[in-house]
Amino acid sequence: MNSKGESLDSTGISALMTAVTNVTDTVVHGGLNRLTDTDVVEFMRRLEICKRQLAALDSVLVIEVSERDLPRKAGVKDAVPFLRQTLGLSRYDAAVRVKIAGACGEFLGADGKPRPITLAATANAFEAGVISRDHVRGIVDIMTHLPAEVPAPARVETEALLVEHCVTGQPDDLPKIGREILARLDPEGTVISDADRRRRRGITISRPGVDGMSKIEGWLTPELRALLDAIFAKLARPGMCNLDDADTEVLAATARVESKVLEAAARRDRRDASQRTHDALFALVTALQPVTDSTDAATDSDAAGIAAAAAKMGKPVKLGKHRGLPVEVVVTMSLADLEKGAGMATTASGGHLSISQALKLAKGSRPVLAVLDKDEIPLYLAHGERLATSGQRLALIARDRGCTHPGCDVPASMCAAHHVIDWAKGGPTDLNNLALVCDHHHAMVNDSENGWQTVMLGKDSAHPGRVGWIAPKALDPSHTPQVNDTHHVGKRVATAVDSSCRRWGSRAA
Repeated sequence: MNSKGESLDSTGISALMTAVTNVTDTVVHGGLNRLTDTDVVEFMRRLEICKRQLAALDSVLVIEVSERDLPRKAGVKDAVPFLRQTLGLSRYDAAVRVKIAGACGEFLGADGKPRPITLAATANAFEAGVISRDHVRGIVDIMTHLPAEVPAPARVETEALLVEHCVTGQPDDLPKIGREILARLDPEGTVISDADRRRRRGITISRPGVDGMSKIEGWLTPELRALLDAIFAKLARPGMCNLDDADTEVLAATARVESKVLEAAARRDRRDASQRTHDALFALVTALQPVTDSTDAATDSDAAGIAAAAAKMGKPVKLGKHRGLPVEVVVTMSLADLEKGAGMATTASGGHLSISQALKLAKGSRPVLAVLDKDEIPLYLAHGERLATSGQRLALIARDRGCTHPGCDVPASMCAAHHVIDWAKGGPTDLNNLALVCDHHHAMVNDSENGWQTVMLGKDSAHPGRVGWIAPKALDPSHTPQVNDTHHVGKRVATAVDSSCRRWGSRAA
């Protein structure tokens, strides 16, 4: 089926495939050493558009396979096993292609005429090469989970919002946007409620294997995830709680660690992220064991005795500080969402909670709760020291949410307070000269030819009060400051969805 162009025959297809092969051979065997850095980057971008346009053809072919009934002729039940068998695809890849074709493909109706495409805006952007297959998969997943009661115009506007983000944003951000949209389109929790999440909660520890190791798996509620993220941000960082390093016994959960000692331990640390999380959990559980005297030894030998002794302690174990703040959950929400009792709250570790969950968590464990005004700009704080105060870090968490480098999704709990104008150059430790930056991107800020620069954007900018990043000339000859919207999708979603809700209400009236 090819309604937009000329019909193709086997000769035409062969010529097209030969042209694609010639392009590939020319690039692979011709070499790119004569291109400048800017040329290489531009070639990568244009090639990516071409690859996306080719990927969009999969929907056309999947539909053709279905309408010709090729799976039945091949002795399989549907398109997924047919694609796996014919193209050697994984079950996941084949299922994704079929799912995308169902949402973005143009099927024929019983009368032989094309039916309306389910996600027309997504299909057009995919065909144009401005969004990738991963973008499309994320959009399809979100649109599939929208409540059935959402009016058709609202679904169209939601899809347009998602496509708009995908044109410049990463696919990894789509689940976060989807949660924001669902929280506003379904404030009563009719699709996924807190009760549904609690029913799914659970952690299973398997029987020990022959080597004594046990596998752990399960589902965590958003509240438990938020609490663990805050703890692991400190205890699971490189150098901390390393069971493989005899010299880091002092780096325990309750210890105050000197920065030089931790830096040395981090350089020796060869663990991966999962191993650091394991060792952090071990240190945390070890720190929670109560100290009992000999008279309590008999009764505290089992789990019930330990729990009773912990209760008698009357207060939680203090875990010290991480990046200048106590190890605790920092929850941020907008005043508008708080007043409505709907929407999403974010944690410093990048997690999401419903407003009701966040308020329950605040009541039970007393985390830091930051409420922002309509401009999402917190109160001004300043002082005359090089290191940011706890109050300033809290304000940075509320304002920046995470690393400010464009496209970076590292949460605030894993970031340092960076001086936009360097301290050594006279830059003050004021909130309007500080930004959250992860360690990786912090090292990229320098005055070299390949270094990035940071600036505070003024009132005439589209993002006043935010931190802009200027790429090296090889990446962006125009030196246009860029901001990171990865951590701020909630405000954009709220504005678009709330505006749509008002229009739906007026139409209903």
